[in-house]
Amino acid sequence: MKLIVGIGGVTNGGKTTLTNKLVKTLPNCCVVHQDDFFKKPAQIEVGEDGFRQWDVITSLDMEAMFNTVKGWQENPAKFARSHGVSLSPEVEESDPETGLHILIVEGFLLYNYKPMVDIYDKCYYIAIPYEECKQRRSTRQYKVADPPGLFDGHVWPMYLKHRKEMENNCNCIEYLDGLKPQEEIYNQVYESIQNTLLNIL
Repeated sequence: MKLIVGIGGVTNGGKTTLTNKLVKTLPNCCVVHQDDFFKKPAQIEVGEDGFRQWDVITSLDMEAMFNTVKGWQENPAKFARSHGVSLSPEVEESDPETGLHILIVEGFLLYNYKPMVDIYDKCYYIAIPYEECKQRRSTRQYKVADPPGLFDGHVWPMYLKHRKEMENNCNCIEYLDGLKPQEEIYNQVYESIQNTLLNIL
């Protein structure tokens, strides 16, 4: 029994926070972070807006990400062990292919890569308004620091463009209000996943 959960959303919306909470409470749960598939800075081209194009799908090696997810699908128990995830005793003692395995795929452009859209059993998307997003982004420290004007000149316009594209690609997304307390968002998603499991099992 395998379940793939997408946790998408705007930059600094709370995707990683939610993912980390879920990983601690869902059984046999692995994570694939989209941010781990960014290309090297030298491979990121400068766009017409004058900024390096970090916030577009071509800045990511999506084929490698897709292959990583397929690796989990082929053998979730082996994937879990190789990523240091402890499996529940009932899975360890029985055939590892039986039992429940969950994969969370987390990132800002999850539903914009067509080959992956159909693999998700549950799709969540955290949204926050412009002002809140800009404020949160300004307090974050990135490996590659944001140059002046990046948020208004590139990050937010790309978010609006990709969100529209995503809504055309995927019609089964559950939207989450990123302004709600973290615990409330977590409870909403956790209950939703549990209900899905009850319907499948």
